[in-house]
Amino acid sequence: MHRRTIALIALPMLLLSGLGLANPGGGTADIKNLRSYSSSFYSSGQPSATQLKALKDDGFERIIYIAFSDHEHSLAKEDRLVKSLGMDYLHIPVIGDKPAASDFALFASAMQQAPDAKTLLHCQVNYRASAFALLYRVIYLNVPLKQAMADMHSVWTPTEPWIAFMQNQLQAHDKPITCQDCNWNPKPQDK
Repeated sequence: MHRRTIALIALPMLLLSGLGLANPGGGTADIKNLRSYSSSFYSSGQPSATQLKALKDDGFERIIYIAFSDHEHSLAKEDRLVKSLGMDYLHIPVIGDKPAASDFALFASAMQQAPDAKTLLHCQVNYRASAFALLYRVIYLNVPLKQAMADMHSVWTPTEPWIAFMQNQLQAHDKPITCQDCNWNPKPQDK
């Protein structure tokens, strides 16, 4: 093959890699809506099997999944894969429009058992996970509400059931639900 032909083949791959598309499902940077809150706490949408392996290579010790395993985009046998990679795995099926205080308490309890373990909290798109991350960061890590809300809003604007849930959890833990420039306006419901 001539150099020119090789260059023409390589050029599209270079362009795609610059867009994060050359290795679909490959590295951790390609995980949907991946957010880093600290060196040990992250949230995201559903990682692929390859991305879970990359997370292990990046030092992750724990995966917490807070959606249903029968979701059309969930990873089949994620629990087995995570455990085979030597990471801890916790599955808390959180109903999309009915988050429960007991779900958050279970998640927070797991986090408190090993607070320094490098953890990925995920759901399908990082809606549920970013809301749980907001709560955990404000309640247990004393992150200002304004900062935690800005991080969550970089992923989504919650719907009314999630706003009520988050406000109730914050109040139950004696945390303020208002701050300057905090926006609790719900996302309009799909019709």
